[in-house]
Amino acid sequence: MKEKLAGNGRVVVAYIGGSITEGAGASDADATSWRALTDRFLKERYTEERIASINAGVGGTNSTFGAHRLQEHVFSQGEIDLLFVEFSVNDGDDREESIRGMEGIVRQCRTIFPKTDVCFVYAAADKNLSEGLPFNIAIHEEVAIHYDIPSINLAAKIRQREYAGEGSWGELANDRTHPNDAGHALYADDIRGMLEFVLGDDEPREGGEVHFDVTLPKPLLKTNYEHAAMLGLGTASELNGFAFTETYPGPMMNWRYKIDHLRADSPEASLTFSVTGRSAGLLLLCGPDTGSFEYSVNGNTFNKVNLFDEWCLLAYRPIIALFPLQEETTEIQITIRNTAIKDERSTGNGLRIMRLLRN
Repeated sequence: MKEKLAGNGRVVVAYIGGSITEGAGASDADATSWRALTDRFLKERYTEERIASINAGVGGTNSTFGAHRLQEHVFSQGEIDLLFVEFSVNDGDDREESIRGMEGIVRQCRTIFPKTDVCFVYAAADKNLSEGLPFNIAIHEEVAIHYDIPSINLAAKIRQREYAGEGSWGELANDRTHPNDAGHALYADDIRGMLEFVLGDDEPREGGEVHFDVTLPKPLLKTNYEHAAMLGLGTASELNGFAFTETYPGPMMNWRYKIDHLRADSPEASLTFSVTGRSAGLLLLCGPDTGSFEYSVNGNTFNKVNLFDEWCLLAYRPIIALFPLQEETTEIQITIRNTAIKDERSTGNGLRIMRLLRN
């Protein structure tokens, strides 16, 4: 990115992460969030015409989901020069799954756009403010070190601030996760400091053209989501009881992209799809009337899935369901069946499929 900025090129900065990246907690997500403030810094330094940005923050999403939506939400818009990745708050306690997601994001980026600079961002939350190197940050650092990727530990700065008696985390984030304007501003200050250090005086490096090593090291996990993607619904076959719709089913949360999906309310509804890879899955739209469904891999036993939770009572939101990983890349056939089984709090047996997933 520095070489392009030293010339007259246009630079594209992408941000992928959860609600903190999207701008939750800020009074205006597109003006006072850390993402928006970082954009403002770059545009003030290099002019607005030279800086473009992509907001791929989606609330409630982890690095597994991030790896699957990276191509559609970021790479589909063309080459990017800098990618910020923020998932340490939303990733859970499964070490291998977190590595699969973060490593998948890195390997996709290094394969498709090898010149792109990547930076991991570690935001604050109670679990990321513990002594030493907190669990999720430590896992992400494994990936960062393996691929020689810089990271910025915003959570550590918050912890240092508390220890120094300069204010509590609760003053910067009422729910102790999503920073208010003051918290976002602190995040942006740290990121601006990092960018100023890296970009320096903007002078191009001596020695002429910079050559990039596109050789990827051996993966930490061969089951990482390097080939993850969201696929259109057109590859589904043997549809029974499903109808295509672009209508919003009700109040939405954590999604601002296209809402087109296959909808079924009948317990007898079913469909089949096939992918080539190590895994397959679904991107579902879950809400107040979501029921349970069953899946079968390659004609084997059907397994029940119930994704209804307390958030479904409030609104519809995207949830991914991934089916068991295969040992090697192979042809995988998935059969989906709706059921009459539902959570006692659900108002129906709805099954809404927005995308098919593969890795």
